[in-house]
Order: sequence, then C-alpha cells, then structure tokens
Amino acid sequence: MNVHVVNVIMMLAACGTFLVGFKFLSDNMEKLFGSGLKKLFNKTSDKKWVGVGMGAVSTAVVQSSGVTTVMVVGFVNAGIMSLYQAATVIMGANIGTTITAQLAAFSSFDIAPIFISLLFIGVMMEMLSKSDKIKSIGLALAGLGLVFFGLECMSASMSSYKESKAVLDMLGSMSNPFLLLLFGIVFTALLQSSSAVTTIIIAMAANGLMIGGGGNAVLFIILGSNIGSCVTALISSIGTSVNARRASIIHLLFNITGAVLFTVMLLIWSDSVVKSNFYEVTFMKWFSEPTTQIAMFHTFFNVLCTLLFLPFTKLLVKLSTIIVKDKKQTEKEAWELVYMDKRFLTTPTVALEQLKKETFRMADMAMESVDVAFNGFIDRNMEVIDTINTHSENVAKISEQISDYLVRASASGISLADEKLVSAIHSDVGDIARIAELADNFTKYIKREVKENLVFSEGINEKLAVMHGLLQEQYDMVKKIILENDTSLLVPSDAKEDEIDTMRRELVAEHIARLGAGKCRPENNTIFINLVCNLERIGDHLNFIAHSMDN
Repeated sequence: MNVHVVNVIMMLAACGTFLVGFKFLSDNMEKLFGSGLKKLFNKTSDKKWVGVGMGAVSTAVVQSSGVTTVMVVGFVNAGIMSLYQAATVIMGANIGTTITAQLAAFSSFDIAPIFISLLFIGVMMEMLSKSDKIKSIGLALAGLGLVFFGLECMSASMSSYKESKAVLDMLGSMSNPFLLLLFGIVFTALLQSSSAVTTIIIAMAANGLMIGGGGNAVLFIILGSNIGSCVTALISSIGTSVNARRASIIHLLFNITGAVLFTVMLLIWSDSVVKSNFYEVTFMKWFSEPTTQIAMFHTFFNVLCTLLFLPFTKLLVKLSTIIVKDKKQTEKEAWELVYMDKRFLTTPTVALEQLKKETFRMADMAMESVDVAFNGFIDRNMEVIDTINTHSENVAKISEQISDYLVRASASGISLADEKLVSAIHSDVGDIARIAELADNFTKYIKREVKENLVFSEGINEKLAVMHGLLQEQYDMVKKIILENDTSLLVPSDAKEDEIDTMRRELVAEHIARLGAGKCRPENNTIFINLVCNLERIGDHLNFIAHSMDN
C-alpha cells in the first residue's frame, strides 16, 4: 500500500483514538462529578461571573462546550434558565473548552509517555476494583491515556512529512485568511468538535507542519473552529421554544463577533500591512513551543472575548430577540413535562435531577386530586368528578413520559449511584400513580353518597378533615426530604404516618361501636371504612416515597 495512504489512515485512526479517549474521559468525569454538576445547575444566578464560572466548570468536567450549550438550550426551553443567565453560561463554556487544547499541548513535552501509561493503569483499576467510583476513576485515566496515545500516533503519522518539500510548500501556500477561516468553520461543523480540529492543528505544529508557513495563518483556523462549534447548539435548538432558539443564536453571535474582531486585528497586524505579524510578536515570543503557542492563543481569545462581551450581555439578549421574533406561544398541556428536556440526556446526572423535579410535579397533581376528591366527598359535590378524572389522565401521561426518560437515561451507561436513583424514581412514580388511583376511588364514594343520600354521624366529617390535613403535612415533609435532601425530616415524617395509622384504627373502632349501638346506618359501613383506609394508604405511599432514596 502507498506510504502516503498508510500515513493518512494512521492519522485518521489516531484522531479517532483521541476522540474515543475524550469520550471515555468525558463520560467518566461526568459520573465522578455529576452530583456537583447537578448542584451547580440548580443554583442559577443573575450574577454574570457566577454564570461564567458555571459554564467554565461544567465544560471542564464534561470536556465539551457543545454538551454544556445543549444543556443550556434545554434549560431555556424548559423555562428554568433565563436568556441572560444562558448568555453568561455560554461565555464560560467557551473558556472551559480551551482545556482540551492545553491538554493537547502537553503532547510535545517529555511527560506525554507518563500520561500514556495511564491507559494501562486505568484499565487495571477498572478490571480489578469492585468499587463503582474506582472503576470510573480508572476509565477516566484510561481515557486521558488514550487522548495522549492518539496524539502520539497522530504526531508519528505526520513526522514523515516534516522533511517533505512538497508538503511544506503546499501548507505554506495555504495563506488566504478567509479560506482558512472558512476551513475552520466547515471542518469543525463536520466533526462537531472544535477540540478535534484544535488538536489536529497542534499535532501538526508539533511536527513543524505550520499552515501558511508561519505567521497569523494558523490562528484563522482556530477562529473558524470557534464559529463551527455553534453548529451543535443550532441543531439542538430546532423545534424548541423561541427562547431556546435565541440561546443558540446568542452562542453564534458571541463566537462570530469575537472571531470577526480578531480577524480584523490579525489582518491589520500582519506582515503585508505593518511589516510584522501578531503571532510572531506575541505568542512566539512568550512561549517557546509551537503547540503551547496555539493552545495559549485559543485560551487568550476566549477569555478576552468573555471580558469584552460580558458587559454587553443584555445587548446580546436584545439582538437575539430581534433575530428570532416572538411567536404566539401555545400554552403547555398539564401532562407535558416542564422541567425535563431530551437535551439533558447528554448529561444523565442532570437529566435525573430534572426528572426528580418532574416526579414531584406529578405528585403535586396527584395530591391536588386527593384534595379535590376529599372536599367533593365532604361537600357532596358531583361536579368534581370530571376534575379528578382529568387529573388521573394527566398523572398517567406524565408517569409514562418519566418512565420512558428513565429507561433512556439508564441505557446511557450511568454510574451505580445514578442507577439507584433511577430505581428510586421508578418506585416513586409507581407510588404517586397509586395515590392518584386512590383519589379516583373517591368518585365512587361521592356518587354513592349522593345517589343513596347517605348521612354520616355528627362530627365525623371534622375528624376525617383532620386525617386529611395530616396527609398534607406529611406530603410537605416528604417533598423536602427528596427535593432538598433534608433527611432530618424522616423521623417526623414517619411519626406523622404513624399518627395517620393510629387515627385510621380509632375511626374504624368508633364506627363499629356506633354500628353496634345503632347510631350509624349500616349502608354507610362500606363507604366509610374504604374512605378511611384509602386515606391511610395514601400515607403509606408517601412514606414509601420518603424512604425510596435510602437503598
């Protein structure tokens, strides 16, 4: 086989190895630090630097600005994050993604073999350890080792060309800044990874293969790759809300404006205009290695753009509203998910946190159905039956959607801790659905109560109201236990459930005593006992939910 064909195949294989390594690194970093990432996105803030920090940290963890931006689009689409907040997080994501170039720059130093050895160490850790956390650490290290192994292979495949005059002449002729900018945009859009493009450029530089023969030329590709990285978010925003599309436009505006400003500066500060060029005067003087020079420019560009545009965040938001016009928004149906968005599945830990919130929106609906049903029974109101039926249908539809997302999240290779959370949410969804069914039982009691004109003993309704009130108190505690992780409420929640159990026994005993004394009509018996038992069973299901995260 022709040597040039072999070298090209080797370079592509090395690039694939590099990307697989980053995939391993990204997935397992997300498993290790997913809980922190989950907490981070729960603390959205209107403070600019907080948003920038969130974007930078989350991107550094998941090793992909595309993943972070897609999550941001999802949060905006769900109405959880404002456009202003999204803009600052996107700026931070652009800074966080530069860590990839910095890692790639290490390949030119003697420490690269040390990092490659992590591939073996990491695999051994994964094979020999029984701890889920140690396995994730091992796979993350193996991923990092694969990254450097890919870089070494890429470098080796290019090394044969550094003495080739034909190749050097060809690369030297690629000096048109606009074509290089376009190349960076298109190449990144095709690979959907600015990290891969930057890494290839750095690997070439490590072997003395400089596009344009030196000067500013290589920097135009880096600027183009920043614009091309917006493609992922733009594709993700298709079919979303107006504000979600605006979030992707803000990402595009930020990257295009920054690239245009730097392009103008590089065109002016070039050999053909001022007899010197930006790259040689700055980064070539500040850093000795070409790989470090390119990586540092990538970081410098994104940090400076953030500093320049952060004061104009509101203007970016305004421009996005002009570009993407308001449309008449159709109001969401009650059964449509509010907190969850399919884009969160790229980061399962965040998706599960959103599903937990969605589960309790479903629980709110089920408990509201209980309230409506109970009050309808007390007031002998047949009109509430349609409302209860509607709630039951909505709860069933939400349950189906949550279960579907849980299956998809579980299939994405999540950690053991997240797998336990999936199991807990599945269990909670089942308990909540059962609560809605118990509320639906009340419709039968209301119909029979009205049809047979049943009248209960004096004071019974008040006692039933107390029992119903205890359920609401228990639910308020359960909600805090799960959503706020307030385990201090477990004991009082259990006590409340015991109180409900005790009240059920007392009410049934009193009812039987009244029947024996002839103070209660026999036809009331079935309805009363079923009603009290249903209230008590709701308390049982709430207790199951409170303890679902224990296992």
